[in-house]
Amino acid sequence: MSAVTIQQMADRVAGLMEERLNVRGSGLAAKLRKGGRLLPRKVRVAAESLADFAAKAENPKLLTQINIKEVAAAYDICVRHLSALQAGRRRANMLVGMAGSVALILLLVGAGLVAFMWWRGLL
Repeated sequence: MSAVTIQQMADRVAGLMEERLNVRGSGLAAKLRKGGRLLPRKVRVAAESLADFAAKAENPKLLTQINIKEVAAAYDICVRHLSALQAGRRRANMLVGMAGSVALILLLVGAGLVAFMWWRGLL
């Protein structure tokens, strides 16, 4: 596997992170620093190792030390997870969660108000 191929794999994962997670940056390592917390641990570790492999691939002497199977496995883990994500669904889930939180807070405040009025004898 050549250095160009490894760099293309890292660029593909970086592009998927930008497209699906809306993470900006100039390269996989920068995108992982900014948005790595959005990924599950297994995927984040695989993406970090892929970024390390891409950095090592720039040096011809270190290129011979790279295990091709590890690169392919890390790439597969990242692409499989990021391809399954949908940006619109993530936003919708966030909005539904926020609406549920607001509804729960309003319900608790209303119940507290009714309990207070009952305790004071106004109901």
